[in-house]
Order: sequence, then structure tokens, then C-alpha cells
Amino acid sequence: MVFYEKKIIMNKAEIDRTIKRMAYEIVEKNYGVDGLVIIGIQNRGVPLANRIVSKIKEMESVDVPVGILDITLYRDDLNSAVDQPIVRETKIPFNIDQKKIVLVDDVLFTGRTIRAALDELIDFGRPKLIRLAVLIDRGNREFPIQPDFVGKVFPASSKELVCVELKEVDKNERVVLKEIKETGE
Repeated sequence: MVFYEKKIIMNKAEIDRTIKRMAYEIVEKNYGVDGLVIIGIQNRGVPLANRIVSKIKEMESVDVPVGILDITLYRDDLNSAVDQPIVRETKIPFNIDQKKIVLVDDVLFTGRTIRAALDELIDFGRPKLIRLAVLIDRGNREFPIQPDFVGKVFPASSKELVCVELKEVDKNERVVLKEIKETGE
């Protein structure tokens, strides 16, 4: 199976503008920043969470706590994984009890990653509420999970892949649609 680039969905300027808008929406919907914490899901949700926190600091002059969540060991396909899973860092250096959590990820697809993230977060405590922010909502849910803050809705078929590329991880800064091309093997 090979993927080829089909279309650029967002460029760097569009990503920057979208993150700024999402930061404003998060502050507005939470009536400020009291009790607010932002937690990014490994891998690309982490730089997105840091960027949102940076924008909130510019607006509110407040350092909102930011955490890192790795859902690898909470995945429902862990037993069926062919390769050894890569476990990354989970770092939540604050108590989440009664906090307003905004969970951040790059692409929302089936909802399975978010389900795993919710399971893991509950192991850390009892938040007041959990909201979801995603840069791209591509549809095709398998779980009844919907984002509260969306950068862009971009429906994609099951033969397409929506790839977020961020400078912190990929050296590029864009969102690209790729299509699966069967190799004929």
C-alpha cells in the first residue's frame, strides 16, 4: 500500500490563524482561564496544545497548565498490533480534579484515540469537565465522540489519509490529503 499526495488542505498561515481562533473560542467557552488546563495527545496534539497555550498567554497574560498524554497502552487494538507499540511520555504535572480540561489532538477520525484518552484521563482523577479540540475533523466516527473546538471540517473517505505535518515533529507545516494507491501485490 502506497500513499500519494492528493491535495494540501491547510498551509502554515491557515494553521496559525486557525490555532489563534481556537484559542479564543476555548477562553470564551470556558468563561476565562480559571481552572483551565490543556492536555495534548501524543504525538501531534502536543505541539498543538503548546501553541494554543501560547496564544492564550498572549491574550490573557496567564500561563495555562499544559500536559502530555500518551494513549498507547489504552488503545483497543493493542493486542492486535503486529509491531511493538512505541510508548511515549505521559506528563501531567498537576492535579486534574475539578479542572476544566481541553484535550487536544490533530485529526479526529473514528474516535478511538479519544476514547482511549478519556479512559486514561479518568485514571488521573475526576475533572470537572473534558472538552475536545481538534485541528481537523474528517468524519467517519465509530464512537459517539464529537469535538467542541474544530479547526476545520474536512470529510475524507476511508481510502484517504489526512496528515497533519508540524515543524516540531515533521519539519513541514501543513495539512495534506493523501490517497491510498494499491500496489498490486
